[in-house]
Amino acid sequence: MDVPKLLEAASLLVPEEIATENDITVNDVWEYLTHDEWEVALGLLEELGDVHPLQLSFWETLATAAEQMQLEKSAAWCRWRCYESRNGIIRADLTLRPASEGRRQTPFSGAGVLRPMWDLGNRTPTGDSALNIASLWVEFTPFLGPGERSSVRLAPLDPSQWRRLQPGQTITMHEDRTVAGTAVVLEIQGPAAMPTT
Repeated sequence: MDVPKLLEAASLLVPEEIATENDITVNDVWEYLTHDEWEVALGLLEELGDVHPLQLSFWETLATAAEQMQLEKSAAWCRWRCYESRNGIIRADLTLRPASEGRRQTPFSGAGVLRPMWDLGNRTPTGDSALNIASLWVEFTPFLGPGERSSVRLAPLDPSQWRRLQPGQTITMHEDRTVAGTAVVLEIQGPAAMPTT
């Protein structure tokens, strides 16, 4: 399927009443599509998807369109949102330890590349701390460095290990056995509802 048809298909999955903070609606997307402004239309669809949870097929279609347009970051974001549609959303406020106190000395990409371990309070059968892996997407900034703070999204390798997590809970990030950062859970949402047929 070509890019315009993919974007049109995704547009049809957005309820007409949804609008962004700037009053952008799916009608604006259609306007850009009629003028072959595909990249702008894709960006607006991503924004609309952030306003209201949309089904997995919406994000899959956008990811395919972004890949065909060779927009790597948009494709990665849409694939991330596919994961969240299937498994739910976990957002947290993360503060990294300063370089003088931690292992990390340089910033890392915020686009879901880093897969640190997290101490959620889970225990092994012998009572030791069990660390759980989750990929990390930094919101609103392309990189996060030592001593910096940002809201992040987490994609657990094994979501079942994260079920007892609660908003307001403090968890720690590890890149080795030492603490690399501390996060306070901001939001937890279950998987997006699947459409009924």
